[in-house]
Amino acid sequence: MSCKQTTIGAPIRFSGKGLHTGAIVTMEVLPAEADRGIVFRRVDIKGQPEVPALAQFVTDTARGTTIKQGKAKVSTIEHLMASLWTMGVDNAVVEIDAPEVPIMDGSAKAYVAEIARVGIVELEAERRYFEVPEKVTFAIEKRGVEIVVEPAEEYSVDLTADYSSQVVGRQFAHYDKSVDFAAEIAPCRTFVFLHEIELLLRLGLIKGGSVESAIVVVEKPISERSKRHICKVFKKENIEVENGYLNHLELRFPNEIARHKLLDILGDLALLGVRIKGKVTALRPGHLANTQMAARLAKLMASQQGQ
Repeated sequence: MSCKQTTIGAPIRFSGKGLHTGAIVTMEVLPAEADRGIVFRRVDIKGQPEVPALAQFVTDTARGTTIKQGKAKVSTIEHLMASLWTMGVDNAVVEIDAPEVPIMDGSAKAYVAEIARVGIVELEAERRYFEVPEKVTFAIEKRGVEIVVEPAEEYSVDLTADYSSQVVGRQFAHYDKSVDFAAEIAPCRTFVFLHEIELLLRLGLIKGGSVESAIVVVEKPISERSKRHICKVFKKENIEVENGYLNHLELRFPNEIARHKLLDILGDLALLGVRIKGKVTALRPGHLANTQMAARLAKLMASQQGQ
């Protein structure tokens, strides 16, 4: 990997729906100068306010990561962040005309394809790294959640996904620089348990959701009435259950759920704003734990710089 900072080779454009708002979104990712980092710009708001993609600006982690500064608020940024950061992009300005990044097919596949198409350009400035000096832990004991970051020469993530589900089981996923992110992690789609869908709808979420953009896990037999309701919500003529999943799609990997959680944590930890040299071990992580860990690392990094 280059020791110089980078940006994308040309602007790239995406259109789609926001997963939770259902808003139609147009988003353009633009090249940026060194030390700009990843910045989101709300072009639909007067003055086009910006919010840097940094842990200090995280305001919400309910079913996605939201950042906000002043009037600039953008949610569900994790898939795009993982794509930019893991594909090697240090600096970019993301112009967006809605409050949420488009969900695309529920994965980062479209993002990495466009980044690969336009390529990456080296800048003059040196890339910045944070060498983890000591073991850092964040845990939510009542949920069995734990993320540990330890000193290491290279960045790696070992992740365990466990939802006490007979369908999903206990799944594992791994990332280091030898893993082909574009082929093995980026295509992994978001997921939801069937029993969560009603609650999410009542909370005003997943307005832009569809069965094409999410794996739906079904742990219990469902009635014909429930099937009809699901078909109505997702505008489908017929839906069945096969091997514990709605039969609208096939899994891209046996452990696609763990790989998607890996995609999420890669995007959330990118909110540190610099590259990590450390080993991450994550048990049952989610956006809250991921972003809290990013904030802890940021605080540790700041204390080192202040010495």
